[in-house]
Order: sequence, then structure tokens, then C-alpha cells
Amino acid sequence: MVRSTCLGVWAAVALAAAGCGSGVREEQIEIKQSNDPLFLPRSALQHYADGQPLSSEVSGFPKMVEDVRKVDPLRADILEKGLAAIQEASPDARPALAKKLLTKLQSSMK
Repeated sequence: MVRSTCLGVWAAVALAAAGCGSGVREEQIEIKQSNDPLFLPRSALQHYADGQPLSSEVSGFPKMVEDVRKVDPLRADILEKGLAAIQEASPDARPALAKKLLTKLQSSMK
């Protein structure tokens, strides 16, 4: 009786261990970036419109303008001038300038 009970326990342990020993299934997840070249500039402008100060992203402004220029030179010019105005403005004036620039970029898409 003890022997059959021990045999049953060992069988249960062996089955449980076999289930735990299965390999981990690896899966690759592809993350796609937005194809909209205005995504990053709009995001930065929205932060400025909300009152966030300028920070390290300023160094990326020329690249942002360059990316927009590849698909829409008119909006790139608007963006370039607007970003320059925001950089030169006082911190108190930046949110209003950012909101105005966001509006200009939206209206030029139509």
C-alpha cells in the first residue's frame, strides 16, 4: 500500500515537472513608428503649449524641419520660423506661440 502511494506521488511529481520543463516561446514584437514627419514637432509644440520649458529636444529642431521638408516644404518653412520664434521668445510667451504654430500646421494640412 505504501509502495503504491509513493509510486503515485512520484508519478504526479514527474508529470508536474514535465509540464514545467517546457521551453519559453520567444516572440518578436514589431513596433512601427508613425510615418507622419510632424508627429515629433507636434508633440514638442503641445508640451510647450502646456507650459513645459524648452529642453534638450531643441537640438533636434533642425532634423525635425529637415524631415518635414522632404514631404512638405511649405509646412517645413512654417515650422522652422515658428520654432525659431519660440526659442527667441520669453518663457511666458512660448505657450501662446506654440498654440499658434500648432494651429498653422493643422490648417496647412487641409
